Amino acid sequence: MDIQASSDFLQQTALDRQLDELAGLIERFTGIDGVHETAVPGLMLTRMSNANKPRHSFQQPALAVIAQCSKKLIVGNESYVYDPLNYLVTSVNLPGVAEIVGMSPEHPYLSLRFDLNVEHIGTLLREADLPASASQEATRGVFMGRLSPALLDAVVRLVRLLDAPDDIKFLAPLIEREILYRLIIDGQGARLSQIALTGSHTQRIAKAISLLRDHYDEPLRIETIARNVNMSPSSLHHHFKAVTAMSPLQYQKQLRLHEARRLMLSEVLDAATASHRVGYESASQFSREYRRLFGEPPLRDITRLREADVPRDAIEPVEATTN
Repeated sequence: MDIQASSDFLQQTALDRQLDELAGLIERFTGIDGVHETAVPGLMLTRMSNANKPRHSFQQPALAVIAQCSKKLIVGNESYVYDPLNYLVTSVNLPGVAEIVGMSPEHPYLSLRFDLNVEHIGTLLREADLPASASQEATRGVFMGRLSPALLDAVVRLVRLLDAPDDIKFLAPLIEREILYRLIIDGQGARLSQIALTGSHTQRIAKAISLLRDHYDEPLRIETIARNVNMSPSSLHHHFKAVTAMSPLQYQKQLRLHEARRLMLSEVLDAATASHRVGYESASQFSREYRRLFGEPPLRDITRLREADVPRDAIEPVEATTN
């Protein structure tokens, strides 16, 4: 075995060992199917063992790591399939459709999500003097990368803190900083750093997304949003599509439909009331667009969700939140 082959073998062995430990930790700290909050701020653990339909949701800025099985995420017309060897990062709030692949009661899907704090990314870039250019063109707000032993080691140590709750307050911020550092120096790191750089196209689009989320139920005024993020309307449209894979109008439509779905499920509103609440003037148009996105008319979709015992708070509100 030559030196390179030996190095690759040792790296893969280290990854396999770390992934086995991560799977064991997630299994132990979840125990039952569902998405579980933890005592570590921003860390969510997921266990799923039964086949489910593709799930529509808004992806939060986060790092996603899978310990077992794989997942397919569709954003716009693009698909991202990631597994235990590849992490996924979402740098802005993006609507997507996710589907778990290869799970069973004997082989559950085990994964984690760690929310990314834009302010912490900016602080690290400044303090560590990491190279970044604010003039870089806006790129898609979701990307995949090869999981390295160094990054996975930091992730495993973060989850281990759940066994030492008294250490979380002091050690979690240090491990978060290491995780961000590992992501930024990775080959895709420039795409993540752009979100924290004042004046970058990606940072401006993130602000535009925040404005849309805060005012999703109001008529869309591209000129106003463009002025607020210091871009021309044409530049806003171009870079918005580069980051989100959709136009501002398409993004607003998804915001409205997701929020209407949440209102019907959590507040038991009828379709007409929910559609009016989120800004639709035509109930028939709402019903058509709802079916196009979710695959079923509103009443049938909500009935199915209730029969499947989907918790009323399973769908998060769409208003922008500070991260």
